[in-house]
Amino acid sequence: MSEPMLRGKSHDIPKRLVWDAWVKVKKNGGAAGVDGVTVERFEEGLKDNLYRLWNRMSSGSYFPGPVRAVEIPKKGGTRVLGIPTEAA
Repeated sequence: MSEPMLRGKSHDIPKRLVWDAWVKVKKNGGAAGVDGVTVERFEEGLKDNLYRLWNRMSSGSYFPGPVRAVEIPKKGGTRVLGIPTEAA
């Protein structure tokens, strides 16, 4: 059963989905994006940061920021890996 959609929200995004995504980022030791916000800094205001992120996503006003490009070594050269920012 999914969470009921709140009035005024244009997208039905369960808060649990945002929490689960955070847990994955934390577990993987996510790196700071172009905004320079580290996992540790995001975590300082975790409850408010996750609520703001969920609220913006569910209202349709969230637009992801730029992605930091990092070259990672691969057999025969390198590959560009995109690291998204944490929306604080």
